[in-house]
Amino acid sequence: MAPPTPRQQRLRARFEGLVGFAAPFLDGILAVGERVSRIAGREDDYVPVRAGADRVELTAASIDADRRGERLSD
Repeated sequence: MAPPTPRQQRLRARFEGLVGFAAPFLDGILAVGERVSRIAGREDDYVPVRAGADRVELTAASIDADRRGERLSD
C-alpha cells in the first residue's frame, strides 16, 4: 500500500479533529439516553424476534455453508 499523499494526510487530520471535537457531545447524548432508558425501565411489551418454538440451533456446518453462500437441506 502506498503511503498517503500530503492531501490525504490533511484530510485525515481534519476528520480526526472533527471526530475529536464531536466526541464529548456524542458521549453526552449517550449518557442522557442511558439515563432515560434506566428511568423508563422495562415496562414495554417486548416481543422477542423468534419465539422459543421457532428457535433454530446453529451448527458449525450451517455457519460454514452460510459463509460459502450455500444452503443446507432441512
